[in-house]
Amino acid sequence: MSARSHPRAARYGIPAALVALVAALAGCSAPVSVQPAAGAADPACAPLMLALPDAIGDARLRTTTSQATAAWGDPAAVVLRCGVPAPGPTTDRCVSVNGVDWVIRQDSPGTPGAPSPAGAGGSPGTGGSPGTGDGGTYTLTTFGREPATELLLDASRASSATVLATLSPAVSKVPATRHCVGQEDLATLPANG
Repeated sequence: MSARSHPRAARYGIPAALVALVAALAGCSAPVSVQPAAGAADPACAPLMLALPDAIGDARLRTTTSQATAAWGDPAAVVLRCGVPAPGPTTDRCVSVNGVDWVIRQDSPGTPGAPSPAGAGGSPGTGGSPGTGDGGTYTLTTFGREPATELLLDASRASSATVLATLSPAVSKVPATRHCVGQEDLATLPANG
């Protein structure tokens, strides 16, 4: 090869190799298939979606297939949907994290190989379910915010404390109009309701 053709080969060969590498890496992580919520087009979801973090712990934000949805981890350990119906009064457990109230429902117990949120799975994480420490999958829905935001969480792969604390600033972009009440709060309510 002449000295003259060698620089040309380097000049054109390296970009082609980079294009091939980028294309190969892009194929490693397919978008997460997430069913959109009924109210996914609600304009109130837009500020929340724009404020989402790029990572929750070690789980990186991934591309999803639907509007007003997000997923973290590969496979996904946390899936978010904005625009779900707001929960009404409930006896389900409700926790407040950084000013955001969440109604918690356990979907499956913490068992090895349990299905993950929306069938998306997750990578090993810090574990820790919402208050029980046994893993499992959970649905957490914001209380007192419309539209509501729903999280599907595989607690064996992502710490609920980390997830809720990390997402609170974004979720609080949808203003709260009500708050959860507990047994201690009921004692201070007037007798007539």
